[in-house]
Amino acid sequence: MTSEAVASTPAAMTPSAQRDYHFLRSFLAGGVAGCCAKCTIAPLDRVKILLQAQNPHYKHLGVFATLRAVPQKEGFLGLYKGNGAMMVRIFPYGAIQFMAFDNYKKMLRNRLGISGHIHRLMAGSMAGITAVIFTYPLDVIRARLAFQVTGTEQRYTGILNAFHTIYLKEGGVPGFYRGLTPTIIGMAPYAGFSFFTFGTLKSVGLTHFPEHLARPSSDNPDVLVLKPQVNLLCGGVAGAIAQTISYPLDVARRRMQLGAALPDSDKCLTLTKTLKYVHSRYGVKRGLYRGLSINYVRCIPSQAVAFTTYEFMKQVLHLN
Repeated sequence: MTSEAVASTPAAMTPSAQRDYHFLRSFLAGGVAGCCAKCTIAPLDRVKILLQAQNPHYKHLGVFATLRAVPQKEGFLGLYKGNGAMMVRIFPYGAIQFMAFDNYKKMLRNRLGISGHIHRLMAGSMAGITAVIFTYPLDVIRARLAFQVTGTEQRYTGILNAFHTIYLKEGGVPGFYRGLTPTIIGMAPYAGFSFFTFGTLKSVGLTHFPEHLARPSSDNPDVLVLKPQVNLLCGGVAGAIAQTISYPLDVARRRMQLGAALPDSDKCLTLTKTLKYVHSRYGVKRGLYRGLSINYVRCIPSQAVAFTTYEFMKQVLHLN
């Protein structure tokens, strides 16, 4: 083997090159995990947006009635309206979130000496906030497209048109960040408790019940990983707990994102005003927690698939 060939092998890489390679693999693993999770629950996401924002065509219906009504009114693909924008957003979102979580966790442990369960909670919150800030405009576009109803007057014809229209008519760049404050405030407990719960359950399983719940990693037999069905269960529990804590903020975020698409958008300009308006107008059950039942249905498979896919991709890409 020539010296050039030797230099190109992974074993001969410099520490800097190895870190870059690990960075790219971690980024890819998180992106794939995010996309798989969102494709799994895309129809439920569309219905959640329609119910949260009281869409006039569906606001009189419940979750499952809306799931039946959307295909009847807009065709089967109506359940996936806005999913293209979601995929454009969710790959970098998932990639940044999972990669940032691993790096924040190492930083908290190695540089600040913070360990135990608390560093999972802090790292998860920081990772969620980081991913949101980088991808928020795409989330706004996705929400606007999903809120439109086929067969009625539509404000946007597609992703690029939505970007162009919002930029021209809603104050330029700030128009893409409506609802960012409640998103960040809501993301901190959601991502934090999601990663915290999954990490804690994973740690308990590997430490106390390895013979029943774990198996050797396919890329490193010296490392134990949870079995896929156990990952699914832990991810689902993590998603359910996180959603319960942060849901009212998610409702406020979505209404602020929709902006001019709502007739009462002038009452949803800030987080406090939005929460007060939704509570006074619709109450707790039909306002602040409207659509929560579908969030339980969607968040359990979503988080289950996200964590399970990420753990699987870590083995495929030799991250263990």
